[in-house]
Amino acid sequence: MVAEHHLSSADLIAPLFVREDISEPQPIESLPHQVQHTRDSLRAEVTELAELGVAGVILFGIPAEKDYQGSQAWSWNGIVQKSLEDLRADVGDDLVIAADLCLDEYTDHGHCGVLDADGNVDNDETIKAYGQIAVAQAHAGAHVVAPSGMMDGQVGAIRQALDSAGCADTVIMAYSAKYATTLYGPFRDAVNVEIAGGGDRKGYQQDVANAREATRELQADVDEGADIVMVKPALPYLDVISTARRELNVPIAAYHVSGEYSMVHAAAQRGWLDLEAVAHEHVLAIKRAGADVILTYFARQLCEQLRRAD
Repeated sequence: MVAEHHLSSADLIAPLFVREDISEPQPIESLPHQVQHTRDSLRAEVTELAELGVAGVILFGIPAEKDYQGSQAWSWNGIVQKSLEDLRADVGDDLVIAADLCLDEYTDHGHCGVLDADGNVDNDETIKAYGQIAVAQAHAGAHVVAPSGMMDGQVGAIRQALDSAGCADTVIMAYSAKYATTLYGPFRDAVNVEIAGGGDRKGYQQDVANAREATRELQADVDEGADIVMVKPALPYLDVISTARRELNVPIAAYHVSGEYSMVHAAAQRGWLDLEAVAHEHVLAIKRAGADVILTYFARQLCEQLRRAD
């Protein structure tokens, strides 16, 4: 009766992976109970999630072929674009359908952007590509596009591209404070990404030591036209979420990332903790910190828990 915060299915977005060159779902070893979906299995999963009342899903694509430019990210026949068409035909507006907007899943070098002659990410060329991806995703049926590359000016470039293409109603959920953390390891397994030469993304993602910088990045994305801003990861950065909630008057999203999810599973498999209880507590803490919407691999499990509780 006196609890200050309550979880509901409407707080949750389920990250889902769809792969082009498979005939049946492929388990992801480092992400228990998560799979690389086929288009057909993705359709079935999203239909069931809609029935459970989840707020939305966000799609990550694994193409059959990758290239230096990441061109399958904006191809009209790309795996995410075709899957968006499938899902809009199946569930329409019954839940929010979002698409991750980046290049790392599609490039053969694993970086989030277009590389220059010296092998460095070219910010300005990258945001041009992001505009193309946004338009392709919006025309395929995405309610929300979610730029995750942390390029300077990405939100403004995407907003301009969408508006120019007649997609003014497409929502931008920006990964505004995305940290260069080691907690993304299982995700990279899921999307078959390896950064060439053993490199990293510290040149364009946030320093894990910095909080004030994150506040500036969040505000900059709002100023450029972001409808929702995101903090990623969630649990180690509850302070950033809390500050964003106090200072910004837009919805705040938080991504409970693959490493956070997999650690709980690993401990539960050893009998060290109660999986369901910890999953609920972790996600509730993210909401308590100020997140309006939470991306979590526990989305389906939590929806099923909440339904049983009712």
